[in-house]
Amino acid sequence: MTNIHHSSEVKPTFKWVFQTASRTIAFGFGSGLSPVAPGTAGTLWAWAAFLVGEYFLSTEDFLWIIGGGILLGCWICGHVSEELGKKDFGGIVWDEIVAFWLVLIFIMPTNIWMQILAFALFRYFDAMKPGPIGIIDRHFKHSAGDSSQSSSFLQITWRGFGIVIDDLAAAFCTLLVIALLQFLIQ
Repeated sequence: MTNIHHSSEVKPTFKWVFQTASRTIAFGFGSGLSPVAPGTAGTLWAWAAFLVGEYFLSTEDFLWIIGGGILLGCWICGHVSEELGKKDFGGIVWDEIVAFWLVLIFIMPTNIWMQILAFALFRYFDAMKPGPIGIIDRHFKHSAGDSSQSSSFLQITWRGFGIVIDDLAAAFCTLLVIALLQFLIQ
């Protein structure tokens, strides 16, 4: 069992988020604290960070960061949701960040209009959760278990996987639509 103190009374604040590395990462370095559309704020942060990172990192570096970010993100998102006592708190945006980086790594380099299209499609698929994305999201929300008791490492990681997987599905759908549009244009 883990030794996490969680309560339904926790209201994430700037100070609370920056007390631990896992909270800082889960909340997208503060972008998840946005009072309006934290998922969109996290995705915008991901986009800006990617554009800055392009000057310093190779594609291989980004792939390692994204892969590690997905794996570590399962634990981080699950751990912080455990601390909050909520299955998928909206301010946890690491899942949007790594998923949108995945979209960008496949479409870059490209023009600003394609980046805007990718952003809009990703936000649509993530927020609206059409078709299989919604099925995945509902499956993991129902199987997340009781959040009133402390969970084991595996339960926390599984809950975090549930938080991350629907965003990866949104990234896949975004890339699929972009590929289809590029095919139709050519």
